[in-house]
Amino acid sequence: MDHEARILAHFAASARLKQDAAPALAPRIARAADLVTASLFADGRVLACGNGGSAGDAQHFAAEMVGRFERERPELPAIALTTDSSILTAIANDYSFEQVFAKQVRALGRKGDVLLAISTSGNSGNVVAAIDAAREREMAVVALTGRGGGRIGELLGDDDVHICVPHERTARIQEVHLLVIHCLCDAIDSALLGDEA
Repeated sequence: MDHEARILAHFAASARLKQDAAPALAPRIARAADLVTASLFADGRVLACGNGGSAGDAQHFAAEMVGRFERERPELPAIALTTDSSILTAIANDYSFEQVFAKQVRALGRKGDVLLAISTSGNSGNVVAAIDAAREREMAVVALTGRGGGRIGELLGDDDVHICVPHERTARIQEVHLLVIHCLCDAIDSALLGDEA
């Protein structure tokens, strides 16, 4: 088995997808950054959710917002809905796993906030339910998906932003999602602090 050849193939495929997808995704990422920045300027916050690797991405985004990305700046309000084991297990046990994010959105979300909804398939039931809850709270949605967008793509309206990675493979989609998150953080910092490189 030639591990090195497989590794080189992963690098090449990841780089190729990012290059190929950039022209289509860049305007959507910029629009998402504008949406989040407008919410922050209006005293709003971002609630982020996803499952598995996407849960890690939600936590990564919140950490970059509350801590910092690459430059010092004031803390920004973002909450990963994936981190409180007592809330997650209580809701899953007493209601259903499909409600673990939606109930938190209803509890914490306000009009003008943004939901960052992450699902590589676009079909995660609990992320779909979170989007429905965000609608009830008059929140905008930034959705990171792949594989054509699935059910999530069908739910989004004109005031939302859908960043759909044009690929079928979960690993490749997640790699682009991470880059999207870094681009969002950089654009938000740029809006707050100026365009320093």
